[in-house]
Amino acid sequence: MIFQVTNGCSWNKCSFCDMYTQPQKKFRARSEEEVLAEIRNAAAAGPRFEKVFLADGDALVLPVRRLENILIQIRESLPWVKRVGAYCLPRNIRKKSTAELARLRELGLGIAYVGAESGDDDVLKAISKGETYASTLDALLKLQSAGITTSVMVLNGMGGRELSSQHAVNSARLMNEAQPDFLSTLIVSFPLGASRVEQGFKDSGCQFELPDQHELFVELRQFISELDLSSTVFRSDHASNYLPLKGTLGQDKAALLSQLDAAIVKPDAIRLRQEWQRGL
Repeated sequence: MIFQVTNGCSWNKCSFCDMYTQPQKKFRARSEEEVLAEIRNAAAAGPRFEKVFLADGDALVLPVRRLENILIQIRESLPWVKRVGAYCLPRNIRKKSTAELARLRELGLGIAYVGAESGDDDVLKAISKGETYASTLDALLKLQSAGITTSVMVLNGMGGRELSSQHAVNSARLMNEAQPDFLSTLIVSFPLGASRVEQGFKDSGCQFELPDQHELFVELRQFISELDLSSTVFRSDHASNYLPLKGTLGQDKAALLSQLDAAIVKPDAIRLRQEWQRGL
């Protein structure tokens, strides 16, 4: 069950993102009364869902008091719900104490989805992410200290051809330090054009060219080969990915690398998603 507690993204400056840049997605927090009433009304659906997601792009930007009221209302009106999740920006985690986050965890906030995009500071600057390696790591560690499950997303191809290797290596280094519970990779795409991304890289003294399929596999292989994770659930099965991958790192690392080797050396011999299947 999705409850729209905010509309859009409070940062809304990432050059690669087309999701929150439309006029109708101007950021605003929905009225607390509206949200609480919506939660109460959802009780009529009965226990047909066990998870709740708080939308939009970074619901945890809301003040702790408001988040507490939302979680309390979910607990009271929908007592069968087992977990509440939300997207969040590292910058908004920095504004909350570990004790405040732990309180949200006690009230049902079980998982936070963090779009790290990259662990490389050059890439993060070029895409106007507004974060750094250090700021993302600090947020992930604070969430974990509060007992909140972390799910991190990294964008395959976000460094372009020029910064591909350092994007892969430093993203893996970030994950090794953070040890997230879940990790996923998506292939970056630009349905409305890449001009903003290209300009951002140009302003940073680099050139952006989207890697081709082969180069994306090479980058992803480098990323996974650099990972040293103990029990992170890994998924690369988003519609954007040519090669769906699933496993637990590190026990499945060798198997994942083997699949990528096959995709790199003999792509025609394995089943890859075709362009029309990628749902971009």
